[in-house]
Amino acid sequence: MSSELVLLRTADHPFAGHLEIAELRHEVVPEPPEGRALGRADLLGGLSPHDKWRAEWIVDRAQRETEVAYLFGPGDDEGFTRTLGMEAARAGVEVEVVYYLLAPKGTALLGLVAVEQRLRGPGGCPWDHEQTHATLAPYAVEEVYELLDAIAGGDPDAIREELGDVLLQVVFHAQVAEDEQRFTIDDVAQGITDKLVGRHPHVFAGATVESADEVVANWEDLKAAEKPERTGPFDGIPAALPALQYAEKLQRRAARTGFDWTADAEAADRVRAELDEFLAAADGGVRERELGDLLLSVVGLARRHQIDPEMALRGAARRFRDRFSTMGERADRALGDLTREQWLALWEAAKAAEGTDEPA
Repeated sequence: MSSELVLLRTADHPFAGHLEIAELRHEVVPEPPEGRALGRADLLGGLSPHDKWRAEWIVDRAQRETEVAYLFGPGDDEGFTRTLGMEAARAGVEVEVVYYLLAPKGTALLGLVAVEQRLRGPGGCPWDHEQTHATLAPYAVEEVYELLDAIAGGDPDAIREELGDVLLQVVFHAQVAEDEQRFTIDDVAQGITDKLVGRHPHVFAGATVESADEVVANWEDLKAAEKPERTGPFDGIPAALPALQYAEKLQRRAARTGFDWTADAEAADRVRAELDEFLAAADGGVRERELGDLLLSVVGLARRHQIDPEMALRGAARRFRDRFSTMGERADRALGDLTREQWLALWEAAKAAEGTDEPA
């Protein structure tokens, strides 16, 4: 739209956020007064009093502006646009009517961007004003873990909610950067868009791949080409990652250079060997080191079998929590009064009840 003023029927028009973010001048057409009468010719022509009044108001604005556009929206129909066209022709002015079919995906994101801009803007929220990338960092970590919990729980509503919280972190950080005149949310979105297009030549550039594994290999090669300053095998792996994920990424990078087991059975043998070394350790310091080696070998076993060790351990921890809660519900006495045999019996019963409709 090249018009200097865009008019909307209502303030909640699906594209109002777009206009706000694009800083396009826009106004909402006011509601017509009650009791407005039409002339005989208008009545014979089937005009609505409200449509007639709105059309006249828009034409009046067009007469006072260089260019005006009316953005067709919910509640509008062809009858109104015909009325608007007739009134504009009668007054000798031009009003551009812009149509849309469906609001594009992502329209609501503009509303989130506008809200955060308002919170960080003049007269906004004092807490939001004080935040920096560093102070927000813990919240980003927390929100991601809450998303993981929602995914593990399999509740779509919870996943949707937690994705929103993660999305807020992205928008919040981008607004902080914009306030510091470093980059904007559009820079963030454009950067990841360019990256995805560039790393999917089999989709956007006519390249050919035979499997998902080949896609992953190409991704790593393209990523390396984008960042030639990363010359070491472990460059770019954040040391702050959770330990299991950090270990898995280190091993995966090492494997790309050829440092890997030739068979899955060798990875399993390494786990047994590290367990023996741990059991044979003489003191606490050595045991800690050997336990680390044992855990690292388990990560290697998981990698060989295409299992994410972080998610596998989270799943096991969740099952442990659920089973223990079930044991407490089923116990006929205080947990501290149970014998070892009773503990084991309750544990096996809780384990057997998983995935069934059996009450706890």
